[in-house]
Amino acid sequence: MTTGERFEKAVSIMARLRAPGGCPRDREQSFDTIKRYTLEETYEVLEAIDNRDWPELTSELGDLLLQVLFYAEMAQEEEHFSIDDVLDALSQKLISRHPHVFGDVKAEDANQVLKNWEALKTEEKKKKQHESGGTHSETLLGGVYSKMPALMEAQKISSKAAHVGFDWREIEGLFDKLAEETQELQANIKELPTPALKAGKNSQIPEDLHSRIEDEVGDLFFVLVNIARYLSVDPESALRKTNRKFRRRFGWLEEQLQKRGKKPEEASLEEMETLWQQAKSVEESPS
Repeated sequence: MTTGERFEKAVSIMARLRAPGGCPRDREQSFDTIKRYTLEETYEVLEAIDNRDWPELTSELGDLLLQVLFYAEMAQEEEHFSIDDVLDALSQKLISRHPHVFGDVKAEDANQVLKNWEALKTEEKKKKQHESGGTHSETLLGGVYSKMPALMEAQKISSKAAHVGFDWREIEGLFDKLAEETQELQANIKELPTPALKAGKNSQIPEDLHSRIEDEVGDLFFVLVNIARYLSVDPESALRKTNRKFRRRFGWLEEQLQKRGKKPEEASLEEMETLWQQAKSVEESPS
């Protein structure tokens, strides 16, 4: 079978599942009910990529493609659009946004490609507004979806600002900013009542002070996202890897405590810290 025949087979299977006499569960789904699955499948794709699990990635990409086929089939049933329209829109977008490949525009490096891409997206939006009779001019950051994960949103809006020149000239400036924001957070922390300095005592923090601390913590995150962007590191992926690392090490720590007949809450901080350092050594030692 050709790639096209395989794709058409998947489309026809999806249509059969939604047709009368098809799968009762698939037939009762709507755009709203499968939204959460789209997000779940996306994260499972990312998990497989991080693990370099190619067989799993093959399966998860299929699950992600299923979401596209599902949306397209439901849209066709309601006579909004079809999978053909989706494919046409994709092909047109790829060609129009790569004039350095399919046209006469020059792009010497990836950075120039990104600048051209943003300029083309802006022109496309202006054209759509004109065709729809709209007069509102969208701002640079107006096209960034505000409901995405906060780390991703921060990366996108800072990247867009950087593409028009609103960026630090050198990475050292970002570390100066990080130190500045850290000092501001520490200054606010000094205003905390003594009992609130223990983790989980938020109820004892005055509302105004808590709001200021929240702002400063947010500023710290934003600077860290910019550092990641400057170094071409995906902050979401970086944090996800750190989360997994913590899971592995703390899991090893729990196993060692279990061998001693203890639970984590029954161990002292010093005992857990010693085991934590051992977990790091075990993980970092050559196999």
